[in-house]
Amino acid sequence: MSVLDSLAPCTPGRWTHDHVTVERIESGPVTLRRNDGRLQVTHSLGPDDLSERLVAGVTASIEDADFGQDEFELTMVGLVRSTVPDPLDAWVTYYHNSLGELLDGTADFAPIHDKAAELVRGRVLDLGSCFGFLPLRLARAGTPVTATDILPGTMSLLDAVAPRLGLSVDTLVCDAAHVPVPDGSADTVTAIHLLEHVDDTIGAAVVAEALRIARERVVIAVPFEDEATACHGHVRTFDLDTLRRLGESTGRDFEVFEHHGGWLVLDA
Repeated sequence: MSVLDSLAPCTPGRWTHDHVTVERIESGPVTLRRNDGRLQVTHSLGPDDLSERLVAGVTASIEDADFGQDEFELTMVGLVRSTVPDPLDAWVTYYHNSLGELLDGTADFAPIHDKAAELVRGRVLDLGSCFGFLPLRLARAGTPVTATDILPGTMSLLDAVAPRLGLSVDTLVCDAAHVPVPDGSADTVTAIHLLEHVDDTIGAAVVAEALRIARERVVIAVPFEDEATACHGHVRTFDLDTLRRLGESTGRDFEVFEHHGGWLVLDA
């Protein structure tokens, strides 16, 4: 797949990248069709519909078992970009709506962000931030925070959107298992719904890196799934016993509990 620029110009109402085309039509639900190797997506969303709520809607629309993470992410980007003509305005709309739903409790992910905000202490470094909603949430509360992600595009997007939201978030492009910061450079390191995206070996390296960076604690959250959700990029599943074994493997004091998925809090 060619490098994705989420802010690249496109024809109003129509967005294309590689083999995925998303088009806004007058009326109708989100519809996904394959045609000669291409994925055609149509929708009639308006600006008020642009938020993280779309993740559940698109997931429910997928009937193709081979629908992978790349196509899912391109579909999400296309829905945002084909709804509002100006690239940055489109993303600011998406972020503004999503943060509002996370803060008022209507977003599915809201309880997870609430718990993470409750558990962090002091300066925070967030691993695998993706769009950066948690760092923005923490910044809004006055917490100094650094967002990190392996994809430069997501951090560039966060750099562009955060000032428009009146928020300040530092960003860093890096692998979560190799973060170019000194030992003990954050009070809390968070890894919220990250470990399900990597295998056991890489996951252990991520946890070790988090413990190196954290002065006080490491906060980890994972979903509990019967089967790893491939279209979201999940490659393994967790339960409380799995998290407990992970905590024991570090040799640190830890707490494991369930709250809209599983949590592991490690003393650094």
